[in-house]
Amino acid sequence: MARPRGGDSVSRKKGGAKGRASRARQVYIFTEGEVTEPEYIDIIVKHGTPATQGRGVDHHFENENAVGKHRKPYAMVKDAVRTLRKVEREARDAGLTTEDWNHPEVWVIFDRDDHLNIREARQLAEKEGVRVAYSHPCFELWRLLHYTNYTSSFGGVCGDANSRLRSRPGFAATYGRQVRTVSEQQSKHMREEQVLSKDGQRYKDAKKFAKAINNRVESANPDKWDPYTDVWNFVEDGLLLSGY
Repeated sequence: MARPRGGDSVSRKKGGAKGRASRARQVYIFTEGEVTEPEYIDIIVKHGTPATQGRGVDHHFENENAVGKHRKPYAMVKDAVRTLRKVEREARDAGLTTEDWNHPEVWVIFDRDDHLNIREARQLAEKEGVRVAYSHPCFELWRLLHYTNYTSSFGGVCGDANSRLRSRPGFAATYGRQVRTVSEQQSKHMREEQVLSKDGQRYKDAKKFAKAINNRVESANPDKWDPYTDVWNFVEDGLLLSGY
């Protein structure tokens, strides 16, 4: 099991019914990206606002050391199914049911990019109970929406989304007061100022923009959902946050 961020497996906390009700939800996460998504998640968990007081989440990155095909969407979902079955058994042993708010969840966060088997990955996840957060063309769209609305197609090119993100006013300065330009490689590392705001408006806007572009999707084929992102579902349904 991967190194946990803030907690441990569901089977190790005792205390009867009262203990079960107060323990944190364990969320097990597979990310396609090795850097950006984990850094983003750590930031919002640290600074996010719980939707319900007393309901916390411990998040675990399950594929921190994965390489090659094990970071491809379909392979990640298959790995996630195995993890889900394991934590479901642990949850039953701990007395948790699927009706409990803190029943464990397994999420896979991946992009369209140029991957094959996107539709199959989503279908397998839905069949087996694994949750998915999906972005087309890539996670950089979700980051971009924290700065501005964007509704045009990227032609499936993630580099275009990244370029537009890096060109946003103030983005480069999040890496240093005197920084004027940031490379694509540098931009993989998240900065708190890129997503946080004192009033939480950046998240509210990003969610609003994302829901609007998602509502324009006409095809049943997720390969053609350009642009699209539903990362806000992970924020709220997975991490139980109302914003950040």
